[in-house]
Amino acid sequence: MDIKAFIRELLFSHDCVIVPGFGGFIGNFTPARLDQKTGVFYPPLKQISFNRNLSHNDGLLIGRISMVTGLNYADSRRMVEEFAGDIRAKLASGKQVVFDHIGTFTNNHENNIQFEPEAGINYYPGSFGLEPFQWNPQNGYDVRKKVAGRILKEPVRLNPGRKNLWRAAILVPVLALLIAVPFRTELFRSGVEATSLNPLVTAEFENNRIALEEAVKAEPPAELPVIDEFPPAPVETVQYSIITGSFKSEENALSHIRELKSDGYEPQMQKASNGFIRVTAMTCYSKEKAVQTRDSISGKFPGAWVTVVK
Repeated sequence: MDIKAFIRELLFSHDCVIVPGFGGFIGNFTPARLDQKTGVFYPPLKQISFNRNLSHNDGLLIGRISMVTGLNYADSRRMVEEFAGDIRAKLASGKQVVFDHIGTFTNNHENNIQFEPEAGINYYPGSFGLEPFQWNPQNGYDVRKKVAGRILKEPVRLNPGRKNLWRAAILVPVLALLIAVPFRTELFRSGVEATSLNPLVTAEFENNRIALEEAVKAEPPAELPVIDEFPPAPVETVQYSIITGSFKSEENALSHIRELKSDGYEPQMQKASNGFIRVTAMTCYSKEKAVQTRDSISGKFPGAWVTVVK
């Protein structure tokens, strides 16, 4: 089984992947940057470093192998232990161990493990498909000198036939009205029977109409409730914690906390799913600030790493 493939997969979604009995791979985030000398833009980068002191079992790698392969936890743990022992034996014999797309391991003259990350590998998912590119601004180009061309509009020409059609459409109703008005006047003058309308009913109808119009004017217009069709989406807050140590003994964790407090930090202690006690130096909302803090304390705490807290 290729355990290295599981390590590569976990490095995309985690900032620390530990191989029990061997060491831990740590993802170091670098934001996008511009090289002022060369004019090259570089996308955000997540480079991998190695810390041989992180050799305890946090359950991440073994749990992933057990879930994907269907093996029980004990068998998966035994496979990882054999894998770590084989790597240590090769390094002790002076051989070079290569983790494809991660880096190369060797032993130096002091018999310490040396790790060289593979160049050009980016484990930051947000930079997928992004490549460095060079930006060369045009010299002598001034946008203020840009002249917009004038758009010449041709005059609209009316069709003579259409003009006559409009005249006929206006004259026909006017002529019909002139013919109908004298005819209706003579009809009302021809006899008394033509004026048989009841004046009382007409007056009552007129009074009702006036009262109805006044009531409508007096009634205020109804206000429709304003419905927000697009309620604001909930904002998901993400925090970043700098973990400086993971201990099995609570006494060691408390000693580490006292050391951090003497340096001016406000550390916190939390229990991980694997039973170990993690000590957090600080927690913030900015990933860049968390990375800078980790880099500043890496000399005193070389095993520090950044993790996401949702």
